[in-house]
Amino acid sequence: MSTERPVRVRRSPEAARENILAACEAILLEKGPQALKLADVAAGAGVANATVLHHFGSIDGVQTALMTRMIRQLVERVAVDFSQHQDAVGRVGAGARALFDAFGTRGGARLAAWLELTGEARRMTAIRQAVQEVSALRMQLDGPPDDGAVQDFMLVCISMALGVGLFGATLADLLGRPPERIREIALDLIETRIRQETGG
Repeated sequence: MSTERPVRVRRSPEAARENILAACEAILLEKGPQALKLADVAAGAGVANATVLHHFGSIDGVQTALMTRMIRQLVERVAVDFSQHQDAVGRVGAGARALFDAFGTRGGARLAAWLELTGEARRMTAIRQAVQEVSALRMQLDGPPDDGAVQDFMLVCISMALGVGLFGATLADLLGRPPERIREIALDLIETRIRQETGG
Protein backbone atom coordinates (compact mmCIF):
# COMPACT_ATOMS: atom_id res chain seq x y z
CA MET A 1 0.00 0.00 0.00
CA SER A 2 1.48 3.31 -1.09
CA THR A 3 1.96 5.98 1.55
CA GLU A 4 2.98 8.67 -0.92
CA ARG A 5 1.11 11.92 -0.58
CA PRO A 6 0.05 13.94 -3.59
CA VAL A 7 2.56 16.61 -4.53
CA ARG A 8 1.26 19.96 -3.41
CA VAL A 9 1.29 22.54 -6.18
CA ARG A 10 2.33 26.00 -5.08
CA ARG A 11 0.75 28.76 -7.14
CA SER A 12 0.87 32.51 -7.01
CA PRO A 13 -2.35 34.05 -5.64
CA GLU A 14 -3.35 35.06 -9.17
CA ALA A 15 -2.71 31.57 -10.55
CA ALA A 16 -4.58 30.01 -7.61
CA ARG A 17 -7.61 32.20 -8.25
CA GLU A 18 -7.50 31.46 -11.97
CA ASN A 19 -7.31 27.71 -11.28
CA ILE A 20 -10.39 27.89 -9.06
CA LEU A 21 -12.33 30.01 -11.55
CA ALA A 22 -11.43 27.68 -14.43
CA ALA A 23 -12.80 24.74 -12.41
CA CYS A 24 -15.89 26.81 -11.59
CA GLU A 25 -16.49 27.57 -15.27
CA ALA A 26 -16.13 23.89 -16.19
CA ILE A 27 -18.77 22.97 -13.60
CA LEU A 28 -21.04 25.76 -14.84
CA LEU A 29 -20.87 24.46 -18.41
CA GLU A 30 -21.33 20.82 -17.46
CA LYS A 31 -23.93 21.01 -14.69
CA GLY A 32 -25.28 24.55 -14.50
CA PRO A 33 -25.00 27.32 -11.89
CA GLN A 34 -26.94 25.38 -9.25
CA ALA A 35 -23.97 22.99 -9.09
CA LEU A 36 -21.52 25.73 -8.10
CA LYS A 37 -21.11 24.50 -4.54
CA LEU A 38 -18.04 25.05 -2.40
CA ALA A 39 -17.04 21.38 -2.12
CA ASP A 40 -17.52 20.73 -5.85
CA VAL A 41 -15.56 23.81 -6.91
CA ALA A 42 -12.73 22.93 -4.51
CA ALA A 43 -12.65 19.33 -5.74
CA GLY A 44 -12.67 20.46 -9.36
CA ALA A 45 -9.74 22.80 -8.70
CA GLY A 46 -7.87 20.15 -6.69
CA VAL A 47 -7.71 22.33 -3.58
CA ALA A 48 -9.17 22.34 -0.08
CA ASN A 49 -12.42 24.14 0.70
CA ALA A 50 -10.40 26.51 2.88
CA THR A 51 -8.31 27.54 -0.13
CA VAL A 52 -11.41 28.60 -2.05
CA LEU A 53 -12.64 30.55 0.97
CA HIS A 54 -9.22 32.13 1.43
CA HIS A 55 -9.26 33.56 -2.09
CA PHE A 56 -12.96 34.39 -2.50
CA GLY A 57 -14.53 34.51 0.97
CA SER A 58 -17.56 32.41 0.05
CA ILE A 59 -19.13 30.52 -2.84
CA ASP A 60 -21.03 33.74 -3.61
CA GLY A 61 -17.66 35.42 -4.00
CA VAL A 62 -16.59 32.70 -6.44
CA GLN A 63 -19.74 33.19 -8.54
CA THR A 64 -19.25 36.97 -8.59
CA ALA A 65 -15.60 36.58 -9.56
CA LEU A 66 -16.53 34.13 -12.31
CA MET A 67 -19.06 36.55 -13.80
CA THR A 68 -16.52 39.38 -13.57
CA ARG A 69 -13.88 37.19 -15.24
CA MET A 70 -16.24 36.30 -18.10
CA ILE A 71 -17.12 39.94 -18.65
CA ARG A 72 -13.46 41.05 -18.56
CA GLN A 73 -12.55 38.39 -21.11
CA LEU A 74 -15.46 39.54 -23.27
CA VAL A 75 -14.31 43.17 -23.17
CA GLU A 76 -10.75 42.12 -24.06
CA ARG A 77 -12.00 40.06 -27.00
CA VAL A 78 -14.25 42.88 -28.23
CA ALA A 79 -11.32 45.31 -28.10
CA VAL A 80 -9.25 42.92 -30.23
CA ASP A 81 -12.14 42.32 -32.64
CA PHE A 82 -12.73 46.06 -33.00
CA SER A 83 -9.09 46.59 -33.91
CA GLN A 84 -9.34 44.05 -36.73
CA HIS A 85 -12.21 45.76 -38.56
CA GLN A 86 -12.13 49.06 -40.40
CA ASP A 87 -15.89 49.71 -40.52
CA ALA A 88 -18.63 50.03 -37.93
CA VAL A 89 -20.66 47.11 -39.31
CA GLY A 90 -17.68 44.77 -39.07
CA ARG A 91 -16.82 45.96 -35.56
CA VAL A 92 -20.34 45.64 -34.24
CA GLY A 93 -20.84 42.26 -35.88
CA ALA A 94 -17.64 40.91 -34.35
CA GLY A 95 -18.51 42.38 -30.96
CA ALA A 96 -22.00 40.86 -31.10
CA ARG A 97 -20.59 37.42 -31.94
CA ALA A 98 -18.22 37.69 -28.97
CA LEU A 99 -21.16 38.66 -26.78
CA PHE A 100 -23.27 35.72 -27.93
CA ASP A 101 -20.33 33.38 -27.34
CA ALA A 102 -19.83 34.65 -23.80
CA PHE A 103 -23.49 34.35 -22.84
CA GLY A 104 -24.19 31.22 -24.86
CA THR A 105 -21.43 28.70 -25.33
CA ARG A 106 -19.54 29.76 -22.20
CA GLY A 107 -22.55 29.70 -19.90
CA GLY A 108 -22.68 33.38 -18.98
CA ALA A 109 -26.44 33.61 -19.56
CA ARG A 110 -27.11 30.72 -17.18
CA LEU A 111 -24.98 32.27 -14.46
CA ALA A 112 -26.55 35.70 -14.97
CA ALA A 113 -30.05 34.20 -14.79
CA TRP A 114 -29.13 32.28 -11.65
CA LEU A 115 -27.89 35.45 -9.98
CA GLU A 116 -31.07 37.28 -10.99
CA LEU A 117 -33.41 34.53 -9.80
CA THR A 118 -31.66 34.18 -6.46
CA GLY A 119 -31.86 37.93 -5.81
CA GLU A 120 -28.14 38.46 -6.38
CA ALA A 121 -28.25 40.49 -9.60
CA ARG A 122 -26.42 43.32 -7.81
CA ARG A 123 -23.31 41.16 -8.15
CA MET A 124 -23.33 41.71 -11.93
CA THR A 125 -21.94 45.24 -11.72
CA ALA A 126 -19.09 44.23 -14.05
CA ILE A 127 -21.62 44.36 -16.90
CA ARG A 128 -22.17 48.09 -16.33
CA GLN A 129 -18.46 48.80 -16.45
CA ALA A 130 -18.07 46.64 -19.56
CA VAL A 131 -20.85 48.52 -21.36
CA GLN A 132 -19.18 51.82 -20.51
CA GLU A 133 -15.78 50.61 -21.73
CA VAL A 134 -17.08 49.17 -25.00
CA SER A 135 -19.25 52.26 -25.57
CA ALA A 136 -16.22 54.51 -25.09
CA LEU A 137 -14.16 52.39 -27.47
CA ARG A 138 -16.83 52.40 -30.16
CA MET A 139 -17.39 56.15 -29.84
CA GLN A 140 -13.64 56.66 -30.16
CA LEU A 141 -13.64 54.68 -33.41
CA ASP A 142 -16.97 55.68 -34.94
CA GLY A 143 -17.69 59.10 -33.49
CA PRO A 144 -20.02 60.17 -30.67
CA PRO A 145 -23.68 59.14 -31.06
CA ASP A 146 -26.61 61.16 -29.77
CA ASP A 147 -28.59 60.53 -26.57
CA GLY A 148 -26.74 57.43 -25.35
CA ALA A 149 -27.54 55.51 -28.52
CA VAL A 150 -24.58 53.15 -28.19
CA GLN A 151 -25.48 52.11 -24.64
CA ASP A 152 -29.12 51.66 -25.61
CA PHE A 153 -28.07 49.49 -28.53
CA MET A 154 -25.75 47.45 -26.29
CA LEU A 155 -28.58 46.98 -23.80
CA VAL A 156 -30.68 45.42 -26.55
CA CYS A 157 -27.77 43.26 -27.75
CA ILE A 158 -27.06 41.98 -24.23
CA SER A 159 -30.74 41.18 -23.70
CA MET A 160 -30.83 39.27 -26.97
CA ALA A 161 -27.65 37.36 -26.10
CA LEU A 162 -29.09 36.43 -22.70
CA GLY A 163 -32.31 35.19 -24.29
CA VAL A 164 -30.53 33.19 -26.96
CA GLY A 165 -28.11 31.75 -24.42
CA LEU A 166 -30.90 30.64 -22.11
CA PHE A 167 -33.67 29.55 -24.45
CA GLY A 168 -32.49 29.70 -28.05
CA ALA A 169 -31.61 26.05 -28.60
CA THR A 170 -34.63 24.80 -26.64
CA LEU A 171 -37.12 26.99 -28.48
CA ALA A 172 -35.56 26.15 -31.84
CA ASP A 173 -35.90 22.46 -31.06
CA LEU A 174 -39.55 22.90 -30.06
CA LEU A 175 -40.25 24.62 -33.36
CA GLY A 176 -38.26 22.13 -35.42
CA ARG A 177 -35.55 24.62 -36.34
CA PRO A 178 -31.75 24.17 -36.20
CA PRO A 179 -30.37 25.06 -32.76
CA GLU A 180 -28.12 27.81 -34.12
CA ARG A 181 -30.92 29.48 -36.12
CA ILE A 182 -32.01 31.99 -33.46
CA ARG A 183 -28.43 33.18 -33.01
CA GLU A 184 -28.09 33.69 -36.77
CA ILE A 185 -31.32 35.70 -36.89
CA ALA A 186 -30.33 37.84 -33.91
CA LEU A 187 -26.91 38.63 -35.35
CA ASP A 188 -28.49 39.48 -38.71
CA LEU A 189 -30.90 41.89 -37.00
CA ILE A 190 -28.03 43.55 -35.15
CA GLU A 191 -25.94 43.99 -38.29
CA THR A 192 -28.94 45.23 -40.29
CA ARG A 193 -29.64 47.88 -37.67
CA ILE A 194 -26.04 49.08 -37.76
CA ARG A 195 -26.11 49.28 -41.57
CA GLN A 196 -29.27 51.40 -41.36
CA GLU A 197 -27.69 53.74 -38.82
CA THR A 198 -24.35 54.09 -40.59
CA GLY A 199 -25.50 53.87 -44.18
CA GLY A 200 -23.16 50.90 -44.60
